[in-house]
Amino acid sequence: MNLPQTRPQARQLLNKVPQVTLFFWVIKIMATTVGETAADFLSVNLKLGLTGTTVIMSVVLAAALVFQFSSKRYVPALYWVSVVLISIVGTLITDNLVDNFGVSLWTTTIGFTAALAATFAAWYASERTLSVHTIVTTKREAFYWSAILFTFALGTAAGDLVSESLNLGYGKSVVLFGGLIGVVALSYFKLGTNEVLAFWAAYILTRPLGASIGDLLSQPRTEGGLGLGTTGTSALFLLSILGVVTFLTSTKRDLEVVPLDMAS
Repeated sequence: MNLPQTRPQARQLLNKVPQVTLFFWVIKIMATTVGETAADFLSVNLKLGLTGTTVIMSVVLAAALVFQFSSKRYVPALYWVSVVLISIVGTLITDNLVDNFGVSLWTTTIGFTAALAATFAAWYASERTLSVHTIVTTKREAFYWSAILFTFALGTAAGDLVSESLNLGYGKSVVLFGGLIGVVALSYFKLGTNEVLAFWAAYILTRPLGASIGDLLSQPRTEGGLGLGTTGTSALFLLSILGVVTFLTSTKRDLEVVPLDMAS
């Protein structure tokens, strides 16, 4: 949000996450798509395997989050690198549970729903808010990134469960999850649905939407995809993310300043 010029600087804090604008959702969906295709590229194309890819990407994510938490302000490149990495790791966590340990999609969906609900409960009990507009302390940032990780893991499990149960193709999956996000947006803008509820519902749904887009673009034509491959699809979206993040870094259009009284 933009504050009046007359408000004293001492009464302002910098939010550690960007403003929730169209840019935010565009990059989020692209990051989610990369989470799907990059995980496949690393584990299959580079032959790192599911376990090896999970270990490597978890270490890289941990390093990125150290820098993210150490920063005193929102840095677009740092923030979105962390989102892309947590997208990949969240996907891999679910894939490991299902493929390596034989946990059913029903169980993983219910389990990650419970984990996300517990994170929200602890967050609200501690901070009395789940708003992403006031991530101005280390504790709130820790709750925020924990919730983000579980949304990716849950979105992966729930998206795969729905796709398998309904036997949907990639194109129909894109339409289904895109339509559900449209319903959430309509309920928020027209029916007055709570902002926090609408945000997190849409955030979860972008995961299966992005995965469906990634599969549609990367999978062979014989399997209903467009045949770009995981390498081409990952490169396309990473370059697109880089372009948008560079624009935001230059213009600072997604910088959010929070009044001190709102941050408490």
